[in-house]
Amino acid sequence: MSRAVVVSRALRLAGLSATLLVPALPAASQETAPGLAEPATPAEQASSAAGTPFVESLPRDIAGVPGTWDLSRDGSTRRCVLTLSGASGPAGRRLSFPAGCRRALPILNGVAGWLFADGNLRLVDKDVRPVLQFAARVDARSLVAAAGEEHFSLVPLQIVAMVPPTDAVPTSPGAGSAAPDARSAAPAQPEPAGDAPAPGIYALDRYREQDVCRIALTPGTAPAPVRILDSCRDGGLTVFDPVSWRFANGHLTLNARRGHAVNLIAAGDGRWRRDPEVGTTFVLRRVEGAAP
Repeated sequence: MSRAVVVSRALRLAGLSATLLVPALPAASQETAPGLAEPATPAEQASSAAGTPFVESLPRDIAGVPGTWDLSRDGSTRRCVLTLSGASGPAGRRLSFPAGCRRALPILNGVAGWLFADGNLRLVDKDVRPVLQFAARVDARSLVAAAGEEHFSLVPLQIVAMVPPTDAVPTSPGAGSAAPDARSAAPAQPEPAGDAPAPGIYALDRYREQDVCRIALTPGTAPAPVRILDSCRDGGLTVFDPVSWRFANGHLTLNARRGHAVNLIAAGDGRWRRDPEVGTTFVLRRVEGAAP
């Protein structure tokens, strides 16, 4: 065998040995990765997937509870708007709701007040015994309670906990005693308003049923009149009893006779859905223009 062939084979064997002896290196990301990050909450994961920031709306303490809430029975169109007051009453804190709610949701016949304990909201009877004990859903946007085989959803509409922190009164020493410096204050950025809803006839669509009721948004200066048309088959809307509407900062607001309110945002193609989109489906769909 020639010397050149022997040298060539030796070089090939040396290269193969070097390849087999060198241990596999870990991925660069594994070498330099810091400690594992805290896992995102289900609500944050859902919000990230949707591409929108998660805005917390549920109260963390009793101070954030007062305001209006939407109570509905899951799997039905029965609903009621409750007003939870911060004032003390004979059975915990006071609450109120339209008289028609007792017919729409019979479980309210036994409710006399509300409590907030251990981070949970409870509707209680006259003896302060729990009628509905609510807990936060995984999405952190609504509450749920069970009563026998039925389940009820409680969705905040306009409560103290939803007031932006910027609206709070300053508490630092001297805050509020001096006028803000116009040179250093950042100019206010107006919120995008979007297109206002066109006045006309709107059909109410629920989860399993469509056109269960029709309302007329009358043109005029805000708050403009709202009228429920004949043959309305939705007990929740008739109990809510909207009497006026207005549009501001991208939100269509329906105001009830007793002062409650429901906020909706544009969903495209003349549709407006409740915001936040939790609980029983509430979508208004424009079907006719306003009368000349």
